[in-house]
Formats: sequence, C-alpha cells, structure tokens
Amino acid sequence: MDAVDFREYCLAKPNATEGTPFGETVLVFKVAGKMFALMSLDEVPATANLKCDPDLALELRDHYEQVRPGYHMNKKHWNTVEIDSGIPEADLRRMIDHSYDLVVQSLPKSPVVRSGKRKKPPGTAASTAKRPRAIARVRSAIVKRRARC
Repeated sequence: MDAVDFREYCLAKPNATEGTPFGETVLVFKVAGKMFALMSLDEVPATANLKCDPDLALELRDHYEQVRPGYHMNKKHWNTVEIDSGIPEADLRRMIDHSYDLVVQSLPKSPVVRSGKRKKPPGTAASTAKRPRAIARVRSAIVKRRARC
C-alpha cells in the first residue's frame, strides 16, 4: 500500500474527511471531527499514525518492526506505521479499520454518524472541493520521496 492507496482507503470510510490542520505535510483523517489517522507526506518511508487499543498496540509493535509508538501522540493509544515497508496490505487495512472503529464507538450515539450516511452526498461541491488539491499534494510528495531514494 502506498500513500495514495492509504488516503483513498481512509476517505472511503463513512463520513470520513481529510484536512491539513498541522500544515501541508500532514494529512489528517477524521470522522465526526475526531482524528482516526494522520499521514506524513514528507517521510521516507511513508508513515501514518493510527489509533489502537493499548493491548493490540503492544502486540503489533512486537509483531512488526515497522510499527512503533505514535510519533507526537499518546503512545499508549497510537501507533506510527510505515505504510509502504512490508506490512501486508490486508493487515494495514485492518489497522485502519480498527482505528476508525475505535473513534466511531467513542462518538455519541448519533444515527447519522453510526449509520454511515453522509451529511453531504459524495460528488457534491462540498464533498469534493479540496480533494483535487490533496491528491496532487500526495502525488507530488510520493514523487519527491522516490527522487530522494
């Protein structure tokens, strides 16, 4: 899985949004305003922070050398994962799913968020306005990263 695939998978989650509140080099993925993933665009190899159950976080760190305590995050509840360094794609998807599910489970029982229905239908101006710029940023970051290698 590369940065583009990671981004697309995160945005495919119900009610998932992206933003860059920490600057142009970090994409933040949220559901109902709560972060479930952050992806650094200038790291080689590409890394992402994913929320994780504390016990599972320790297991994943023991199992994969590409998983370590969350950089600039609560190390008990977040892992930093190298997304293009050998972790099987199915396992990465499960880590993303787990992170997303932890955040959704912590939300108030709102039928809109829990049902997976979007407030704005996909393809509307409000849901796609920032995506072309974000895609371009991700692609240019990947090109720069590959040029450095």
